[in-house]
Amino acid sequence: MNYIKLSFSCLSMLFFFSFSGIFLPNVSAQQYQTAIGLRSGETNGLSIKQSLASGKAIEGIINVWPSGFSATLLLEKYQNLSAEGFSWYYGFGGHFANFNRRHAFYYYRHYKEQKSYYVYNALGIDVIIGFEFKFPAFPLAISLDVKPYFELTTGGYTHIGLDPGLGVKLTF
Repeated sequence: MNYIKLSFSCLSMLFFFSFSGIFLPNVSAQQYQTAIGLRSGETNGLSIKQSLASGKAIEGIINVWPSGFSATLLLEKYQNLSAEGFSWYYGFGGHFANFNRRHAFYYYRHYKEQKSYYVYNALGIDVIIGFEFKFPAFPLAISLDVKPYFELTTGGYTHIGLDPGLGVKLTF
């Protein structure tokens, strides 16, 4: 139960910060226009980030695994930190996932195999807050973030996750 309270508290704070600051003008903290790389975490996979005006960026994360795929789209706001190359960011977005669950039951008396197969689609909302370091000397950025999410599935399930992640991207 404490996990749910912590997740709800994090989501509330991140939504507040996202909506209170994402539309305010600020000096651009992005030091690149486009970045392509990988993100590890619960939501892992190919990450593509494109800078927009006024320190904003849009990021897409594509994840493919043997039993499905997911696609996440985030709008992020960047703020400079005092050290060169460091910035922090926050934002919100959503995701879609499609996955299957394959269950096999073996009956020992009859040596009979029965399989059941479930396919679920999921829609969710995501918020993100993190830190990024862009190496000044070469085109590489490293990020560390937490991306809490809430999702509903067609199987009638809900899922809440904190989803911390580490990202490594080439910048252009």
